[in-house]
Amino acid sequence: MPRLPVMLTLESFLHAIPKVELHCHLFGTVRHDTFALLNRRAGAPLADEEIEGFYTRGEKPVGVLRVLRALDSHLVRGPDDLHRLTLEYLEDAASHQVRYSEFFWNPTGTVHESGIAYRMAQDAIVRAIHDAQQQFGITGRLIVAIDREASPEAAVEMVQWVTENRCDEVIGVGIDYREIDRPPELFMQAYADARRAGLKTTAHAGEFGMPWTNVRTALDVLKVDRIDHGYTVTDQPDFARECAERGVLFTVVPTNSYYLRTLPPERWALDHPIRRMPGLGLRIHPNTDDPTLHKVTPTQAWLMMVRDFGFGLDDLRGFMHNGLDGAWIDDSLRRQWHTQWNYEFDALRAQLPQD
Repeated sequence: MPRLPVMLTLESFLHAIPKVELHCHLFGTVRHDTFALLNRRAGAPLADEEIEGFYTRGEKPVGVLRVLRALDSHLVRGPDDLHRLTLEYLEDAASHQVRYSEFFWNPTGTVHESGIAYRMAQDAIVRAIHDAQQQFGITGRLIVAIDREASPEAAVEMVQWVTENRCDEVIGVGIDYREIDRPPELFMQAYADARRAGLKTTAHAGEFGMPWTNVRTALDVLKVDRIDHGYTVTDQPDFARECAERGVLFTVVPTNSYYLRTLPPERWALDHPIRRMPGLGLRIHPNTDDPTLHKVTPTQAWLMMVRDFGFGLDDLRGFMHNGLDGAWIDDSLRRQWHTQWNYEFDALRAQLPQD
């Protein structure tokens, strides 16, 4: 008797499709048990209930920035800690069929708060990237992130560390932490230095409800290759169309805290800018941002695109290809993955129940 094909649920389908991750912060991936262990080792500077609070997402979630700062100021104390965090993140990502990840790390905090020299820290993260490739089959690449809450001079200093210690695994420069009162133009020099050194560039802009003009500045003044978040471009349709014509990739985050906090629960998914961005011609790609702190996996991030924002399977295939187009990979590998991943996507789609 012939075997019946195995039918997939939507979630198992989304788990199985090949993925890239282009917007994920290393310190936002820390496993709960690892965070608790680091806290105990440091003499418990944070109370147990504080740690639990970091990993709790309610209907109106609070931000996660304080946990990121606690890691720098109290808990991460040596290169082996960075190796562990990186390897665990890449293992977790690979378990959701993330084949390639470009993830952020903030060197300014590591050097000035944790007291780990840049080269030692970079070497530890790169060693973990190699270990993860061998053990889990995932390719990792590092984006060093400017701390926008620090000074523009600190950003220039950080880029100098990178250029003096170049390696293939460190491929670009980004900028993170709170955008409020820290517009992109403050960091013109650091971005110019990064581009001059041959590094790719991206920037968090249009997050936290900050004006769409920050996105324009990131593109036209900092001259970034892509935008992280960028939601407020929907406030200015003419500029959004310009971004569409330029082919700008926006790495969006379905669990973004700002909109979960500020939109009514009954309107959140209907009014969220992610829902409107493709209709304006914008190229988007879903990501986890801070997966363990947001209590989200790559699979769940993709599921939210269907369940919450109403996108269909053809849209998801497009998002998958957007990610490949926006990834900082060799063009020959990009072409290979476009063909291979499209085949895998369609083969898996054939195992979904037909309506």
